[in-house]
Amino acid sequence: MTASTESRGDSGPLLAGKAGRYREYAPSPALAPHFTCLWSHEIKTANPVAIVPDGYCDLLFADGRLFVAGPDRTAAFPPMAPGMRILGARFAPGAGAAWLKLPLSEITGLSVPLRELAPAKAALLEPRLTDGPDGAAALPLFATLLKDLAGSEDAPDPEARLIFAAADGGPGRIGGLQRGLGIGERQLRRRAHNHFGYGIKTLERIRRLQRFMALCRAGEPPSLAALALEAGFSDQAHMTREIGDLTTLTPSAMRAQLAAG
Repeated sequence: MTASTESRGDSGPLLAGKAGRYREYAPSPALAPHFTCLWSHEIKTANPVAIVPDGYCDLLFADGRLFVAGPDRTAAFPPMAPGMRILGARFAPGAGAAWLKLPLSEITGLSVPLRELAPAKAALLEPRLTDGPDGAAALPLFATLLKDLAGSEDAPDPEARLIFAAADGGPGRIGGLQRGLGIGERQLRRRAHNHFGYGIKTLERIRRLQRFMALCRAGEPPSLAALALEAGFSDQAHMTREIGDLTTLTPSAMRAQLAAG
């Protein structure tokens, strides 16, 4: 994502990465089984901000409190103000359910205080973060505290990564996954609800959206019709309809924001 700030203009809400200074950081080896990345975000706009779905669940620290942002089916528009600083840790596939001891389907589309889901973890993390340094210095402390907790956590179920990779891989991958796991469609749907908060078809749609966004950032291909096919949509009309349903934005508006660097 980008660190620049842009005016919304007539294209609808700003994508999160365009709403301020956003940075992602690779997790340490101790955290890598549990988190795909750590991130920080300083909001620099008063415009509406769209958090588009990505198939993940995040642990957030903002305004002195820890929250779990459950997986979203469609874009979320949380209240944000210029100067707001957020720290985040993005759970690896399957890790959110393991750390929180609940199916992610119970918190889909919700932002829940960590103290309501895992009070012991909140009691260890929240006071230290609240009394800790501000700004960039807060992220290393966040990482250290999570590393301390990770030592007593089991690694997530490896099937979660297999399901995520199949949904991320485009058409035809799910059938092979079912055969490899030796399970039926109903079992796969139930496991996807546990690991990701929704069924496999929804996860496939969300990951196709993310492929579209990655292609937009890369600047290729040049036309929306070609972009639709490359991302895995059946055609441009399918892409326009599905991206509108998931984000409220048009593909052209998203591409303009993402390609702007």
